[in-house]
Amino acid sequence: MTVKKAVIPAAGLGTRFLPVTKSMPKEMLPIIDVPVIHYVVKEALASGIDDIIIITGRSKRAIEDYFDDAPELEMHLAKNPKNKHLLAMVQEISSLCDIHYIRQKEPLGLG
Repeated sequence: MTVKKAVIPAAGLGTRFLPVTKSMPKEMLPIIDVPVIHYVVKEALASGIDDIIIITGRSKRAIEDYFDDAPELEMHLAKNPKNKHLLAMVQEISSLCDIHYIRQKEPLGLG
């Protein structure tokens, strides 16, 4: 039996990282220039996972936006040949794998 789906709980309030998590989800805190959640998804993909479910909360739209297409940004980057590597990076993020989001109405822990 092979595991093909991963569930990533990301719905907490981030109280251990206040005050920064008041305006930014803890999963989006960067390590150098890449959000933590990106590393989690990449590690899941490296282990053979091809379908990811992220449990989010009310203030976690930034996670969904990060992995979504960004047509306006891509068009802007495509206009300048110097931005070719940035365009490729943005396009790669949105095409990593199938990511589904489930919104948890209130913080209930991992149980």
